[in-house]
Amino acid sequence: MNLIDLGWNQNFEDKLKQINKRENFQIARVAVEYKGMYKLYTETGEVLAEITGKMRYNNQFPAVGDWVVIDLQSNSERAIIHNILPRKSKFSRKVAGENTKEQIVAANIDTVFIVTSLNQDFNLRRLERYLTIAWDSGAKPVIVLSKADLCDDAQAKKTEVETIAFGVPIHIVSSLTGKGLNELEEYLKTGYTAALLGSSGVGKSTIINQLLGQEKMEVNEIRINDGRGKHTTTHRELIVLEDGGIVIDTPGMREIQLWDGNEGIKESFEDIEALAQNCKFNDCQHDSEPGCAVKKAIEQGELPEKRLESYRKLERELLFIERKKKYGTVRAAKLMNKDIFGF
Repeated sequence: MNLIDLGWNQNFEDKLKQINKRENFQIARVAVEYKGMYKLYTETGEVLAEITGKMRYNNQFPAVGDWVVIDLQSNSERAIIHNILPRKSKFSRKVAGENTKEQIVAANIDTVFIVTSLNQDFNLRRLERYLTIAWDSGAKPVIVLSKADLCDDAQAKKTEVETIAFGVPIHIVSSLTGKGLNELEEYLKTGYTAALLGSSGVGKSTIINQLLGQEKMEVNEIRINDGRGKHTTTHRELIVLEDGGIVIDTPGMREIQLWDGNEGIKESFEDIEALAQNCKFNDCQHDSEPGCAVKKAIEQGELPEKRLESYRKLERELLFIERKKKYGTVRAAKLMNKDIFGF
């Protein structure tokens, strides 16, 4: 494989010039992240690599999709990672649990395929959350409504999604019948990278298998009781398609918390942001203030109240995360209680 097929371009070439490196150093892209090890794709093939002690000390850990500068060992099967090139985009979330740390799900992506199935898993509020994070990543979101063969009103569901995904392409697909899969190929030209994101069992791995034309990714049958698939992908993996393009498969996310979503919220809720420009007060909270254009739109049936509730929830979550980063959990919780209860 050559670097262009892996997504290398002039943008990364310029970033490479900013890094001090020895002449024998090479460029590679992170394909898989293991515990303490990484599988890399290089011009000469696959290698296993680990980072330097300095990078580990400084908490500089590559993510799948990263471009890295490596020192290839003499046997050409092992390498040492010395630098990570600046990322053009990254899909991040807060790690699960109480820790306030960033987890980079995928880096240097052009398109985020947000996959949600059209059966019982369909959920507009979850889509709003994914859209917020996708917009903030720097990549372009595309919504993929999967398992169309299990839905009798796919077009109606698509219309629902259009009310929360302004200007975002939406594709209805079925891996069983092949419906709509060719539409995804337009985003997968040589050198372009797309990451597939979504809950467990929405069909991400099956879609990749269809794009590959082979059963590379393990999949399971859906459960009868709730229509959801079993979680099969256990790690993130970068896959180069034979006809061009790159996809990154990711494990289903049981918990997806915001990390840094200010711009993402503005993009995802541009309807509320636009209405807010007409509120009487610049700092309107869209609650009980007089002259609130947002509340007026809800009263007139132009904006669903659940849409505003979702907007508020994500704003509060983002504010809490920002305060946790700055002050720690205890003080952040006290500040949030003061905002809500006044003490």
